Amino acid sequence: MNNKSIDNRQTDRLQSAILSAQVTHRRLKDDGTFPNNGKLPLLIFQKALSLSQKNPATIVADLFESNGWNGSWRNGIYGFHHYHSRAHEVLGVYSGYAKVQLGGENGIIQTIRCGDVVIIPAGVAHKNLGDGDNFRVVGAYPSGQSPDMCYGKTGERPWADGHIARASLPPKDPVYGASGPLKAHWRI
Repeated sequence: MNNKSIDNRQTDRLQSAILSAQVTHRRLKDDGTFPNNGKLPLLIFQKALSLSQKNPATIVADLFESNGWNGSWRNGIYGFHHYHSRAHEVLGVYSGYAKVQLGGENGIIQTIRCGDVVIIPAGVAHKNLGDGDNFRVVGAYPSGQSPDMCYGKTGERPWADGHIARASLPPKDPVYGASGPLKAHWRI
């Protein structure tokens, strides 16, 4: 078997996991503690992925990587508000569900479930408020970006604001590639 056959099978496997998602977008503004991101909206792709296959985490990680979102990890979401000033982040839910708060104490609350994808712009706070059913996500970052950990503490700003402003736009949507909803909402 040649490499082209393997590549075609890999592409077919990833494409079969992609569904047409309901996309929600929200601009989350600075709340005084968390900078959030007034320029780039938070994106939630509900029911973006069909993950009934074996190894759902691998499928999500491979899909993100195929679209230039790297450094993937597998776990949950921290139970405290935090954000990344140097990187955008994508979370693909491959197991269970969670109620998350996005944007800090006064931000939005959203339940995310297996098959959902959340694209979090640099600066947007996120926190797990409670989860169930063995909740797990794959997280990743655009190629060339590496996350830092910020907590909304005194002294993080204005340096964090500068990093957020310089975080480059990713070339592709982590799920749908070059022509995905990210392109329209982030004007890539």
